[in-house]
Amino acid sequence: MVRFALTIVRHGETRYNKDKILQGQGVDEPLSATGFRQADAAGVFLSNVKFTHVFSSDLLRAKQTASTIIGKNKFCKDIVIQYDARLRERKYGIAEGRPLSDLKAMAKAAGEQCPLFTPSGGETLDEVRARAKNFFEFLCQLSIEEECQKEQAVRGMAGNGLETLEGKPVFPLRNHCCGLELNSDTDKDTKMLNPNILVVSHGAYMRNWFGYFVLDLKCTLPSALKKSQLSSVSPNTGVSHFIINLGNGDVIKPEISCICLNRDDHLADVNAENV
Repeated sequence: MVRFALTIVRHGETRYNKDKILQGQGVDEPLSATGFRQADAAGVFLSNVKFTHVFSSDLLRAKQTASTIIGKNKFCKDIVIQYDARLRERKYGIAEGRPLSDLKAMAKAAGEQCPLFTPSGGETLDEVRARAKNFFEFLCQLSIEEECQKEQAVRGMAGNGLETLEGKPVFPLRNHCCGLELNSDTDKDTKMLNPNILVVSHGAYMRNWFGYFVLDLKCTLPSALKKSQLSSVSPNTGVSHFIINLGNGDVIKPEISCICLNRDDHLADVNAENV
């Protein structure tokens, strides 16, 4: 059985985010001072999670966020961040660099609603979802291949790469998100979760990716999650966490459980500073 953990984080705030200007792929703004503070806070929140892989969009705001998060991590300071264009934000064509209100006006003129409307030169939602699907299946295949390579080596070993330096298992976020304490059962589950993957991406892209998880792959959701949260864009550095079970190596129809979606309570102090 192949099971892996997937943590997805939106990049920190940029000046354009604050001013509600569309960046898409054509505007490559750096993080603002607030954005770096948000990334620091996310890094502290994730500092005890031992990631085996880190992927990021190749756009600057995501790269800076991923680097900042890993810089705070106790176990992953030497890990190599892999940049992937499949994780880029949705392309907004002629609307990039313009206020969000302009996009809404374009949609209204076309008799459509955001986010269904696609401006000239932009990506459709189906195209964005296809990118997300392609990247996710890549992660599934990566997990299967690595499990095959490590299966013999893991047998007879005390741990499998998901332990802290003190020898205690780091169950990826579940105890943070659900308030669960580690016990013998979760300890067994922990040792089956490998790889443990961190992805840093973008708001509209992530919303489409989560839609693919829920609508296409029938992802199970936390009981307290509201339907409105599913259609909302993650706040900057919002954290979402999933457990993926590939069963008998089924990449096409994996079992996915959402542990938390767009969590942002790590930003309480950052938000207080900006009041």
